[in-house]
Amino acid sequence: MDTAHILQFVDEVVCAKTGKHLNDLQRGIIEGILKRQKYSDIAYTYGCTAGHAKDVGYKLLHMLSDVFGESVDKRNLKSVLKRQSTIKIALNNSNNIEGDSNTINYINGCSELPTPTPDKSQPPTPDYQDGTNQVKIEMVAKLRQLGLKDEQIAEVLGLAWEVVKQID
Repeated sequence: MDTAHILQFVDEVVCAKTGKHLNDLQRGIIEGILKRQKYSDIAYTYGCTAGHAKDVGYKLLHMLSDVFGESVDKRNLKSVLKRQSTIKIALNNSNNIEGDSNTINYINGCSELPTPTPDKSQPPTPDYQDGTNQVKIEMVAKLRQLGLKDEQIAEVLGLAWEVVKQID
């Protein structure tokens, strides 16, 4: 996933959670961290002091921790973004970033999952498993393999924690 797509993804997720878009310095800090730049180098590029860039970076990483529901710092930002974007892409039925293609045509972190057409050959399922929830329930095992806790999975998928806990 290239930097433009990463920044678009983070901006959409942050906007969906906070109602605010990333500013230029925040975008530059994310890009700089991914390129393993020091705050002083990022600050020079954006015409501010290293201390200001570091303060903004600290607040940004704390905000991303809240948004993603896991600890985010300079050392793990890349892996968190990769994992979180994979979850969002899987939820939106897009291409997986691990595939053969280096591009993703569309990511929309703010949309709801499409409602699948019911399969009349299958027996009816309980109410909590119909439509969109069935797709979400099928994602639970995959998200557990990625190391997410049931509480995080419930938040990401928009399911009740009790429902996630009952799924094997």
